[in-house]
Amino acid sequence: MDKSSATPNDSFTSAMTLTEEGLTCIPKRYIVPSSLHPNGTLSNSNTCLPIVDLSLLQHPLLRPQIIQQVHLACKELGFFQVVNHGIPLSVMKDALDNAIEFFDLPSEEKMHLFSSNVHDPVRYSTSLNDDKDKISFWRDFLKHYANPISNWIDLWPSNPTFYKEKMGNYTMAVQKLQEEIMEVIFESLELNPDYLHEDIAKGSQVIAVNCYPACPEPDLALGLPPHTDYSLLSIILQNHQGLQIMDRDEKWHSVPVIEGGLIALLGDHMEVLSNGQYKGVVHRATVNSEKKRLSIASLHSLALGKKVRPAPALVDEQHILSYNEGGFSDFLDFISGEDIVQVKYIDKLKINP
Repeated sequence: MDKSSATPNDSFTSAMTLTEEGLTCIPKRYIVPSSLHPNGTLSNSNTCLPIVDLSLLQHPLLRPQIIQQVHLACKELGFFQVVNHGIPLSVMKDALDNAIEFFDLPSEEKMHLFSSNVHDPVRYSTSLNDDKDKISFWRDFLKHYANPISNWIDLWPSNPTFYKEKMGNYTMAVQKLQEEIMEVIFESLELNPDYLHEDIAKGSQVIAVNCYPACPEPDLALGLPPHTDYSLLSIILQNHQGLQIMDRDEKWHSVPVIEGGLIALLGDHMEVLSNGQYKGVVHRATVNSEKKRLSIASLHSLALGKKVRPAPALVDEQHILSYNEGGFSDFLDFISGEDIVQVKYIDKLKINP
């Protein structure tokens, strides 16, 4: 890691620190514009968000129904939850417990991992892109690369003592799971399930461990603003409700916490690969005044230097080529120079009509 990137900004203050100070009002920089206020924009409808039982894929008679269910979920929302996915509850709980332990450490124990350089493979910071954010967001995070795990695990935190072991177990399990889900998504696009199989297995995996502390004025702040992930697929584990997704009618829906469930979100690279058949889902993180919320997002795409491009089978006279190729490395360059609240990464990839 570049030493210059690990030098804390003099103005750096974590959201955890602000919570521990017992503030009754949030600092002005955390107040989001009224158009982004979370209250009043939530759908009142009892829309049932899709839940996919992956164990049913093993039943030949039921498999086509599950593929169709995934197709509709991807087409209509870019989102679904998965259950019976094969990752034990204990592995998920251990990962969350160690994440909580990390953020509960004294500041000095975490600051050696501080970095404002988005290209660093391991970094601890706050908000979205603290150096450039015009508005701050009520979030602290730890991000680290994870696939192949042997390349990166030595750079992960050594404190808490069992962080590498427990987060490593979850990381390897979710990497395997995303390979299975990608096969289902490709099949739902009428591609060969093994499409890009080796590239997917050797692809990039970024673990974003997010901490959203209790916030004294949750109606004025956000943990993360509305955005899409850059990834092909993101898999999210959350311990409390707070994630919200936007449907195609621009209505927000709270994503419930299902015991043992995991959240699958399509990102910008899937929109590119599907040539626009599937879209990345816009989502945001809300905060609350009562308890700290943790999420572990595993973001998957091709390897750092590889490009995602529309699948040739999904381009024809009726479906003209609509996207330029893009990769994880391009995205890092993009966010190092742009305010992603104002400028969308996917718009940079679209071919103008």
